This record gives sequence, structure tokens and C-alpha cells, in this order.
Amino acid sequence: MIIDIHGHLSPPEAARRFPMPPSLTDVDGMLAARAQAGIDLTIIGSPVGAGAMARVPGVDNYAQPRDRLRGFHAWMSGLIASFPDQLRGYVYANPFGDDDHLEGVRETLADPAFVGLITNSSVHGELLGSARADSFFALAAEMGVPVLVHPPAEPIGTERVDDIGFVEQIGRFGDITMGMAMIAFAGWLDKYPGLRLIGATGGGALALLSERLQTAARPRHWGGEAPPAPTSAPPAADPAAALQRMYVDTSPLSPAHLGLNAEVLGPERMLFGTDSPPMSAPLEELLHIIEKLPIDKASQQLILGGNAEALFDLRSRP
Repeated sequence: MIIDIHGHLSPPEAARRFPMPPSLTDVDGMLAARAQAGIDLTIIGSPVGAGAMARVPGVDNYAQPRDRLRGFHAWMSGLIASFPDQLRGYVYANPFGDDDHLEGVRETLADPAFVGLITNSSVHGELLGSARADSFFALAAEMGVPVLVHPPAEPIGTERVDDIGFVEQIGRFGDITMGMAMIAFAGWLDKYPGLRLIGATGGGALALLSERLQTAARPRHWGGEAPPAPTSAPPAADPAAALQRMYVDTSPLSPAHLGLNAEVLGPERMLFGTDSPPMSAPLEELLHIIEKLPIDKASQQLILGGNAEALFDLRSRP
């Protein structure tokens, strides 16, 4: 069974309000492409809820009232009910959301159409090391569902970048790198051992960061201790170990990137994901990259579906 854990679809109403690639509302085209490629199940979600995955003046993705998000998730649940053999969904969650927002997340997760959460690697430039993310991580651990950590519409450092292609392909890659690294650095996986976190975009440069995270946490050039930061909690005792407990998808169209993830993180920490829609790379090409990795057939099958089936507990779900 081949499972794509990183897909997106949007309701027609959203396409009328916000700029977006037309593929995001083409449900029939999306399902037909997957059938042709041999992909059995796709988990879809929106990293902006009912908002915009583009810079739109006057639109704040993090100021969505609960009833608007309820309507968005109701649309997604109805779509999944129409294609129960091909689709499952993520519930969108603002990692810095208030109690009312998180209660809405909990309520929506009760719907069996949804098998995980999707959240952002930063919010308005704030990374997930912030103590304000504690309630979100506590909820994710309590509910026991995987979390797809996805770059936001406006990544850190791109406020003055006008080219959307650069923002999408470079800015968001950098944001997910910092976001996942900060999660490891801040010790969330130590505080909540049940967390199951998946870095979209292949986790960015996560596989390159073990030594750098260790140095950041215990900098020898500062005498073994980090310079004082009175407003910050101390770093995790072993952030590099936390990296080894994270998962990544395979959406980067880069054999070198995926090969490094397989070498450093291991095939058991990789999940097939395409970011399609909206990405338009041929699905067969993404599958061929997995098949050409220097790993055995059993490991390939883990990446293509076995890991996702276990992580999302798909066998026991309706």
C-alpha cells in the first residue's frame, strides 16, 4: 500500500477569495493522478486552515474564529466521506492558539475522517521553542496523533521578498529547518515523549544539524555554557537525540536530500509525501526516487506506506 502523507485540497470558496494554484480545487484531477501512479491513500490538510497560503494584504491566518475553522473542516470531512478509500485528513491547529481554539481542535479530531494535526513551523516570526506552544504540544501528546509541521505562508526572513517562487522553495525550506531544530532544542520531545512529529519538505536541513544543535546547547567557545538569556528556558540536554525521534516526508524532488535523510535519520523515520497538490512534479518521478535510494526493498516499503500505516494507526481506523 502506498500512502501519501502530504497533500492539499481547498474548497472552491477559498479559491474565489484567495490566489492559489488551480490544482488545489481539482479533486477529480488529484484522485485520477494518484490512481494512475498507484498511490492508494492521501492525507490532506491545510497549513493555513481557511486562510491563504500567500501574502494577502489584510489577511491574518492566525486570527480565524472557531466557526470559520469548523466550516472548513466540515467541508474537508464531507470530501473525505465521499472518497473514504482514497482520503484522510489533518486538523489545522495554530500552535499558539488560545483555549477556545484548541478546544475546537479537540472537537474536530473526534471525527474519524481526521488522523492527525497540521501546524506551522513558525507564526509571525515566532518559533515553536516559545513557552506559548506548551498547550498545543500537550494536546498533541494527549490525543496521540501525528503532527505534520509545515512551513507557514510567510516564512521567517521573507518579509521583503516579493518573488513567490523564492518564498515557496527557499524561504519555506529555511523555516521548516529552524522550526524542527527549535523543537528539538527546546526539549518538547523530552517533556512530551508521546509526540510524533513529521517535518514537511523533508524536514529541511534537519539531517545536517546534529553537531550544530549540540554546539548550540553546550557551546565550548563560551566555556561550556550558553551566554545568559534570562527570558529563555535552558536548552534540551541532548537535542541531537531528539532529531532521531522525528519523522520527515519525501516531498523534496532531490535524490541527494532523501539519500542523506535515509543515511542519517534512517528509512524508518521517512514517510512518502508529495506536497501535491499544489506541487506539479510527476508523481511517478517521486516514486522512482524512493525506488532508487541505496536501501533494501523492505526499507522502501516502509517509506512508501508501512511507516505511515503504523504511525497513523490506519489499520484500526474505519
